[in-house]
Amino acid sequence: MVIANDDELAKLKEIGRICANAIQVMAAAMEPGMTTLELDRIGRKVLEDSGARSAPEFCYQFPGATCISINEEIAHGIPGPRVIRAGDLINIDVSAEKDGFFADTGASFAMPPVKPKIDKLCRDGKRALWVGLNQVKSGEPLAKIGTAVGAFAQKNRYTLVANLASHGVGRSLHEEPAELSTWPDPSEKRVMTDGLVFTVEPFLSLGATWAEGGDDAWTLYADPQAPTVQYEHTVVATRNGPVILTLPDGRA
Repeated sequence: MVIANDDELAKLKEIGRICANAIQVMAAAMEPGMTTLELDRIGRKVLEDSGARSAPEFCYQFPGATCISINEEIAHGIPGPRVIRAGDLINIDVSAEKDGFFADTGASFAMPPVKPKIDKLCRDGKRALWVGLNQVKSGEPLAKIGTAVGAFAQKNRYTLVANLASHGVGRSLHEEPAELSTWPDPSEKRVMTDGLVFTVEPFLSLGATWAEGGDDAWTLYADPQAPTVQYEHTVVATRNGPVILTLPDGRA
C-alpha cells in the first residue's frame, strides 16, 4: 500500500496503536503458570474492545487472535494449553484490521529469572530493529535495511533467520512489496517509494538461520535450535525517514 492522503494515515495509525496496545497489555499480564490461550484471550479483548479484529484469524483462519511462540517456537505459535514458565523466552505477534486497514507488530519478552545472554539477546533484538528502521527513507533501496541489520548481526556475533521476511501491509495483512529481506540480499533491487507501508521485523538469533515447520500447520521452529527474538514495527517510508505506525498510547 502507498498512502494517498491524511485520512488513510490516520486510520493506519489507529489500527497500529491498537495492535501495540494489545502487546503492552499482554506483556503486563504475562506470568508463570498462565497458559498461552489465557494470554491470547487478553489480547483478543483489547482488539475487540477497540473495534478491531484479529488479522490472522480473519485472513487465514489462524486458530487464535494472536501468535504466541515460546522458546524453540519462533513464529506463528498457536495459543493453547502450553504453560508459560519462569525463564521462558516468549514472542507475541499481533496484527489486526479496523475499517479496512491493517497493521502488524511484534516483540519478545523473557520471563524472569533471565539468563544474561537472553537479556542481551532481547536488548540487541530491539537494537537490530532500530538499525533497520533507521534505513527507511523514500527513494532509498529496500536492500539497505537487510544490509544494515546483517552488519549489526555479524558485528555482534548473531545470526539472522533468513526465511522469515518483512512484508507490505495496509489494505491487507500481506501485500506488495512481498518478501522484504531483513538480512543481506544482493537480489533485492526495489526502492522505497514515498508513502509505502511495510513491516520491519528482523529475527535475531544465537545460532538459528532458518525457520522450520512442525507437526501443526502454523508453528515455526528455530533451525538449528537456538534462542531467537523478533521485534517488529509497521512503518511508512517518507522523505524524512520512517513514520512508525505501531506505537502504543502515550508514544505517538
